[in-house]
Amino acid sequence: MAENGTPFEVRSGPPCLASSPKASRDSSGTESEDITKTGYFSHYTPLASALVNMSVILCTGTFWEALSGICSRTIQHPDSQVNRLCITPDKRFLAAAGHNNVKLFDIKSTNPNPVITFEGHTNNITGVAFHCEGKWMVTSSEDGTVKVWDTRTGSLQRNYVHRAAVNDVVIHPNQGELISGDHAGMVRVWDLGESVCTHQLIPEEDTAVLSVSVASDGSLLCAGNKKGNVYLWRMVQTDDTTRIIPVCTFQAHKDYLTRVLLSPDVKHLATCSADHTAKVWNLDAEFPPAKLALKQWKEKEALNPPVETPVEAPVTPVEAPTQSRDLLRIFDAPIQDRDLLRITDNPPRQETPQQTFTSSPDGPPMDPVNHTLFLETTLANHQRWVWDCAFSADSAYLVTVSSDHYARLWELGTGNIIRQYSGHHRGAVCVALNDYSEPR
Repeated sequence: MAENGTPFEVRSGPPCLASSPKASRDSSGTESEDITKTGYFSHYTPLASALVNMSVILCTGTFWEALSGICSRTIQHPDSQVNRLCITPDKRFLAAAGHNNVKLFDIKSTNPNPVITFEGHTNNITGVAFHCEGKWMVTSSEDGTVKVWDTRTGSLQRNYVHRAAVNDVVIHPNQGELISGDHAGMVRVWDLGESVCTHQLIPEEDTAVLSVSVASDGSLLCAGNKKGNVYLWRMVQTDDTTRIIPVCTFQAHKDYLTRVLLSPDVKHLATCSADHTAKVWNLDAEFPPAKLALKQWKEKEALNPPVETPVEAPVTPVEAPTQSRDLLRIFDAPIQDRDLLRITDNPPRQETPQQTFTSSPDGPPMDPVNHTLFLETTLANHQRWVWDCAFSADSAYLVTVSSDHYARLWELGTGNIIRQYSGHHRGAVCVALNDYSEPR
């Protein structure tokens, strides 16, 4: 129970995780021939079935029927533009985050009014996510705070403070931790049970972290910044702590990176950018092109071994700068101030040895030529900034939205546009996919 007496549950049981991916099969029990048409996307769902199950694509307040492309409903949000959308896990309600409030709408109702409004932020709301049973909601804002709300009463339950505008927030699948990224370049992990910040990650000093994403199984954490760089960490859960281990970093885009999103099956990473593209990167060690490329690279290295350089006379070592921008610093940051509604901005911390962000042996395969994850496809038909994206439940389709006023549905196995949704009066900056199918 919260200090103000309002019931507030922090789930301590097993995490709410999506089921593991499975290949689609035909009635004979063998994999469908259609699977081969999409290459590596062996979990491919036939198009018509997928679109029917997706049902509705929501873009900045407009409801689009995925199969027909018909606009079925428009939600009015006159107070401000809609910055983020999120659907409750039971698929009954839609949260629309605007300038300083979040409005919750009944998806199946024709009532144009919100069923509840959450007020308390003083600036643009940049992120919104729901507890796996919909009991509470978390938001991030440019006012520098992360807030947790009771969805039954609309009351504020937690208020965590950053020293800069907070650009995104996600909920760890264990339902006990929040992860937020801010404009000062910091990623923070918040323990809801103890109401403390347990980790502070600074992937690149003074470079705004614009988006964060956590894997559906809790194994990976991803962050993207305004320079187009992506950072991946492995999250290792023990009985009472979470260890965060650097895995890899690479430049995904040469312009602002607006969104990073891990797929439900944790085999793909989508990135959106101001360069007018979205890209899908591989995370699976069994990705055939990755295995082939790495094999060819090793064979090439074996034929052309590196030439040993002569050992030079020792040089007086120069102490490396402690604030090196090429190093990741992980802080364990227990906070002594347990006041529920005021988490200190500068918690005591103990700095661990600095770690370079090199490719981890147990991480995803890296392209040895480009020094990135292996690029699966580039989605390049938008004419302006691509702001947001959403995977289908089977991870075979991606919806993107752009300032060019278009939303597009892509089949990732082919990189083709399946549907295009036009008619937005403003740039489309956020999207949610009401996919009724089960994760595969």
